[in-house]
Amino acid sequence: MTLETAEDLEKLKKIGYIVAKTIKLMKNSIESGMTTKELDDIGRKYLELEGAKSAPELVYNFPGATCISINESVAHGIPNSTIIRDGDMVNIDVSAELDGYFADSGSSFIVPPSNDLKKNLIKATKQALNKAIDEVKAGVFVNIIGKTIEKQARKAGFSIIRDLGSHGVGRHLHEEPKFIAPFYDKNDKRVLKEGMVITIEPFLSTGAEYVFQDRDGWTLKTDKRYITAQFEHTMVITKNKPILITVCD
Repeated sequence: MTLETAEDLEKLKKIGYIVAKTIKLMKNSIESGMTTKELDDIGRKYLELEGAKSAPELVYNFPGATCISINESVAHGIPNSTIIRDGDMVNIDVSAELDGYFADSGSSFIVPPSNDLKKNLIKATKQALNKAIDEVKAGVFVNIIGKTIEKQARKAGFSIIRDLGSHGVGRHLHEEPKFIAPFYDKNDKRVLKEGMVITIEPFLSTGAEYVFQDRDGWTLKTDKRYITAQFEHTMVITKNKPILITVCD
């Protein structure tokens, strides 16, 4: 969507805060030995407390309030009886709706103990997101996002998941601009406009470049020898720095 009123911004900020707070609560609740369903229940309870609806459930009839993906599971992991164990890479992706507005965010966490590879992957993925955020403003090409992500991944020695990208959001969970590549696409001539609401969500991996769909019909995975991290924010494009929507104290 493109912002048209001050009310649009305030309502986006409200659902963005709820999404960010949900992730924070879930992160702080992660314990080795708990199931992903138990972790999802914590997120669901807070969303319901705030009057928000899970976007994956609302839009796609996803079997869970949030997406929780572990290790070689990259995205859209179904909350179930899977046990979270020491050393796991856990990705929590939360998107929700309130009063007709949507926000989307995600973060990856390591259940202690960690190692240098996992720590570096987390650090590089965060840097890829932050560097891309620094580059976006009204008037620049959309493909600056992928160009920046790809550059940061290569600099850190990691691959990018090429078939998972960023997207427009706001009045719907996924809207224009549709698929924003995480790599430099010279043929993408779309331009970012003031007031446009988008996500940026790099997926960096220890070697994988593409995902496949699991037999459950939802979870996107790589070969077991790889691990992948993801970080995501919803933001509003301005003439200068974007306004980050999915933030909380």
